[in-house]
Amino acid sequence: MTKKMKIDFVSDVSCPWCVIGLNSLQEALTRVEGDITADIHFQPFELNPDMPAEGEDIGEHLAKKYGSTPEQRAQSSEMIRERGAQGGFTFNFDKRSRIYNTFDAHRLLHWAEAEGKQLALKRALFEAYFTEGKNPGDHQVLIAVAESVGLNGDSARELLASDKFATEVKQQEHLYLDNGIHSVPAVIINDRHLIQGGQPADEFERALRKIAEMG
Repeated sequence: MTKKMKIDFVSDVSCPWCVIGLNSLQEALTRVEGDITADIHFQPFELNPDMPAEGEDIGEHLAKKYGSTPEQRAQSSEMIRERGAQGGFTFNFDKRSRIYNTFDAHRLLHWAEAEGKQLALKRALFEAYFTEGKNPGDHQVLIAVAESVGLNGDSARELLASDKFATEVKQQEHLYLDNGIHSVPAVIINDRHLIQGGQPADEFERALRKIAEMG
């Protein structure tokens, strides 16, 4: 009998490990197909909620936030690039010089869930930022990305020009913060089981099968 699971994937569109975690999770779900099915819901988390609209130089930002040196950042970038490539995702770090505010991207993702396009939009936003180096806070970028996955551009434009879903997104962000989620990706299965970090597909598969056995 196939077990059905609810998966809340708490993440930010400017988080490279969230790309890796999503790739691994989807690979694991492919492996357990026939035994387990899952509905994935993307939940908002802002790594930098106070980031201004113009963004910040990524090197300066990482040095200030984590105290990392250029050598450490280069080493980390190479590790991320390799993990991304293993999952078929291209990280172009030479095109990504700034980090931006992502709140409006989360509002768009909230809307996309009701439209049945949330997964497609999430992946397209990852690609726009990490592969193409675009600003995920720019409304024109967001509208174009929404249209690329089949969402209505006029509806996206209207949403972004308003404060629609701002309250809902903030409530969800605070829900996870209040429940101890302070780093992403955080994968919550059936509202009970937490898997943190960009784990390999083997780890996700093992966890999914164990949870399924628990009933």
